[in-house]
Amino acid sequence: MAALSIRNLDDSVKEKLRVRAALHGQSMEAEVRSILGEAVTPRQDPANLGLALMERFGALGGVELDPRERGPKPRSVGFST
Repeated sequence: MAALSIRNLDDSVKEKLRVRAALHGQSMEAEVRSILGEAVTPRQDPANLGLALMERFGALGGVELDPRERGPKPRSVGFST
């Protein structure tokens, strides 16, 4: 594993990291590792939301829905003065 030193880190940033780490129940070092890992991990293209959902939930199987029959067209509304 590599080591990384960060110099000249603003005190307010360090405090925010400390609070964030505490909220997640981990050390500041573990929190920074998590943040850096997420920052360099490619994200799914939002345009492929359907594909992302299929990859995540496809193994659960699908649902077959019966098509509903359409009723008569609604009548148009006439406005008279």
